[in-house]
This record gives sequence, C-alpha cells and structure tokens, in this order.
Amino acid sequence: MGGLEIAAAILGVINVVLVVRRSTWNYPFGIAMVALYLFVFWSAKLYSDALLQLFFFVIQIYGWWAWFHAAHLDHGVAVGWMDWRQRLPWIVGTTIAIVIWGTGMARLTDAAAPYVDATTAGLSVAAQILQSIRRVESWVLWIAVDVIAIGLFAWRGLFVTTALYGVFLILAVIGLLEWRRKAAE
Repeated sequence: MGGLEIAAAILGVINVVLVVRRSTWNYPFGIAMVALYLFVFWSAKLYSDALLQLFFFVIQIYGWWAWFHAAHLDHGVAVGWMDWRQRLPWIVGTTIAIVIWGTGMARLTDAAAPYVDATTAGLSVAAQILQSIRRVESWVLWIAVDVIAIGLFAWRGLFVTTALYGVFLILAVIGLLEWRRKAAE
C-alpha cells in the first residue's frame, strides 16, 4: 500500500490533532482519511476495519454538521460527560455488537483476526458516535482502540499505520486530558 497508507496516515494525524483542539475543521481531513483507509484495510484482509471506514465516512459527515451547529467556546466546540445511566447501554450494546460481528467475520470470511478486528471496529464505532456528540468518554474508547490496533496492525505488516496508531494513542491521552479540562469549565 505504501503511498496510499502514508497519505491516509498524514490525513489521520491532522484530523486527530484538530479533534483534540475541538476544531470543526477536523472533518474534511477525517473524510479523506477514511476513504483511503478503506482500501488499505481491505488489501490487508482486515475486513471489519475496511467496512468500518464506510461507517466512518457517514458519521464524519454527520459529525461535521453536528459540530458546526454545536455551542462553541474559546474557538472550539463545547464538550461534556455522560452519567452512568447513559454509559451502561453503550457498554452493553458495544459488547454485544463486538461478539456478533466477530462471530460473523470468523464464520463467513477469511478475516485475519476476526475477534480482535471486531473489537477495534466496535469500540471505534462507539467512540466515533460519542465524539460526534462531543462526549469526553469517546477518548477512553479511542485509547483502548489504539492500544489494541498497534499490535494488530504490526502483526499484519501495516507499519505506517502501526506508527500512526502510536501517535493516535498519544493524541488520545492528550485529548482526554484536554476535553476533561474543558468539560469542567
């Protein structure tokens, strides 16, 4: 994949840096990144991650709209926490989706790592939706995704993407700290 993977990675770094800064302009970079990663992941037989890019494409468009119309403060969107009554359905639903998706990928495809790939996909879906609605908890999920993805992508020989997820992990920790601080203000 070489150049395609590198281009997607560069777009990804720009996207996440802008998300950390709570900038609505993260979305054009995110849309371009997921379009490229669809092809990168498909060629690596990481089908859950490839199909996930289609979801990301749609949710990036929604997120752009939602952030554009959201309350803004100090040049970024306002962010907040969920309470436990809101978190529990997300935890249960995400867990069920991961098990169902992983089982389907294991039985119906030649996926390289169906359950691990389903875990990164399921957590990513939940994280992206939560990020679109500006919830601090999204960063906790992104941290989990990044930790799992680093090993998965290295195993599949996607070394540029592995490095990208290392950068994403650092940015996710920064994002969690920054959004937590902004939610408290």
